[in-house]
Amino acid sequence: MTDKTTVKVIPLGGLGEIGKNTMAISCGDDIMLVDAGLGFPDEDMPGVDLVLPDLTYLIENQKQVKALTITHGHEDHIGGIPYLLKHVSVKDIYGPALALGILESKLKEFGLTGVTNLHKVHPRERVQIGCFNVEFVRCTHSIADSFSLVIRTPIGNIVHTGDFKFDFTPVDGELFDIATLTAAADEGILLLMSDSTNTEKAGFTPSEKTVWKKLSEVFANAQGRIIVTTFASNMHRIKQILQAAMQYDRQVVILGRSMLNIADLARQLGYMKYPDGLIINVDEVKELPADKVVILTTGSQGEPLSALTRIAHDSHKHIKVIPGDTVIFSATPIPGNERSVANTINALSLRGAHVIYGKDAGVHVSGHACQEEQKLMLNICQPKFFVPIHGEYRMLVKHTQIAHQCGVGVENTFVMENGDVLALTKDSGKMVEKVPAGIVLIDSSRAWEIDETILAERLEIVKDGAITIALTTNSDCSKLLSFDYTQKGLILTDSAEQIGKTIESEIKRVIEKYKQAADKKIHFQTYIHEAIKQFVQQKYEIKPLIQVILHQLSHAKDSVLS
Repeated sequence: MTDKTTVKVIPLGGLGEIGKNTMAISCGDDIMLVDAGLGFPDEDMPGVDLVLPDLTYLIENQKQVKALTITHGHEDHIGGIPYLLKHVSVKDIYGPALALGILESKLKEFGLTGVTNLHKVHPRERVQIGCFNVEFVRCTHSIADSFSLVIRTPIGNIVHTGDFKFDFTPVDGELFDIATLTAAADEGILLLMSDSTNTEKAGFTPSEKTVWKKLSEVFANAQGRIIVTTFASNMHRIKQILQAAMQYDRQVVILGRSMLNIADLARQLGYMKYPDGLIINVDEVKELPADKVVILTTGSQGEPLSALTRIAHDSHKHIKVIPGDTVIFSATPIPGNERSVANTINALSLRGAHVIYGKDAGVHVSGHACQEEQKLMLNICQPKFFVPIHGEYRMLVKHTQIAHQCGVGVENTFVMENGDVLALTKDSGKMVEKVPAGIVLIDSSRAWEIDETILAERLEIVKDGAITIALTTNSDCSKLLSFDYTQKGLILTDSAEQIGKTIESEIKRVIEKYKQAADKKIHFQTYIHEAIKQFVQQKYEIKPLIQVILHQLSHAKDSVLS
């Protein structure tokens, strides 16, 4: 009989970082998943578009994977699902209507329609996944249809909060279902896994509804066009912007396919209501007075190809900044994006736009719980064990300290990293073995995985440039018949011609050394590459990417280079 007296908690993404939230929970022969998200590259990942978790553990154990549960529809929670389904057979996915609507279009785009069964869940609905009984509990976040999970296992209840805050005046009127959470706590909570994103911030996160006052004020005072950027998935914010446009008799053009898709889907599902004439085509903007236009756009993170970035740098096909435009950044930069956002704001300001941005502007609030809300969650659940999730390592440590303040024993709190395995019984918890949990890099076409050696080569080019050497030798590589040299991105006092002559002389010296070597196990091309790499590093104190192209002639006569 399979042992069901131990439950293992295995984060594959989302711990020690922001994004790619992916959690596996194992009991007996059953594995259930909570979310399968993606992350975004940092500045040390040139040419990388998406960052995904390593799924080796799930691939190796896919016969045990029973289902995937979704807490909400943000990319860092569902964006990795197409990649997951390409590698792991997941028969059933359970989630809220909005998240599944977004996911359906993703699966269609990736040619994965029909590879899994999508099940729409409702608040307080329970589903059986192997030995897990999962209850979906309505919570409040920056996107509609968000859930926390109560996972009932053979050894006790686990609560996974998903992303949450306690918003007591939500835009959509859907309150956090504290009653259901409390009922589960009355049964006893063995483990609480709780969102740590805002754990460094004191107090409570303001309600989404507080943004309305400032938005209304800006709309009332703006004399020209209003351009608003926010996260495409922040449906509550989009809803308020559309409401403000209706109240102040403006029409809205939406730039960015993802944002337009969210608005259309939310309307179809009844999360938004607006008249047919409110949303207009971008071509119609020039036909309207400036004070009758709202441009709602992607680009809140300064993404290079986003509509707002192209507008800021005067490269958008349809929209140019008009002095007197009001631009609202209704979002805060994700860590790592600060410089890109600042560059966009600078470019907009340079072109005469009035830009409203920053935490004190009142046009954005977070969707994540601050310290007092995290304490509230801990006190409602009163868990035996605690694991902070969704955050960089320092955030997880801080959240653990908050748990200690709320009465969770130091020995019962676990700061985990991706790949760690926490084994729980009714009475004990301990860290055991690790599983593979690296990253998978996807290029801008979203079609190819990028080997980490390629990324290393790109970083070499970015830092110190590249050198390409083309050689022609005779059949036994004892004579240099021709030599060509090109360089890109090198910043040196010597000219390219001087460097080329120096490297040519070194190659001739290396050839003589190679001729005299008794052991020629190393291929000549590799031998030259390593020798020149070492030579350039020592002489010029740089580490460029070096490429050696070798052509050997089978019947070559002596050359002037020989």
